[in-house]
Amino acid sequence: MNPRVKEVSPNSDYTLSIIFDNGEEGIFDVSPYLDRGLFSQLKDLKMFNSVKPLLGSIQWGNGLDLCPDTLYLDSNRRLPT
Repeated sequence: MNPRVKEVSPNSDYTLSIIFDNGEEGIFDVSPYLDRGLFSQLKDLKMFNSVKPLLGSIQWGNGLDLCPDTLYLDSNRRLPT
């Protein structure tokens, strides 16, 4: 099983700064999702900025979420220092 999200912070360029429960930090780019179905709602920065960690993953205020495995595998990660 891949590590799970411990903390998440939105960035103004539609990326998320994520800290995983193994101590790794990653940047996940949400912009490729913004033209896909309900994810287009995240173009509104107020909605995008509503992201919170939830049960090892993330969720926005409108209920949208992403798989924690996707967040881990598709993020640019660096090991803890």
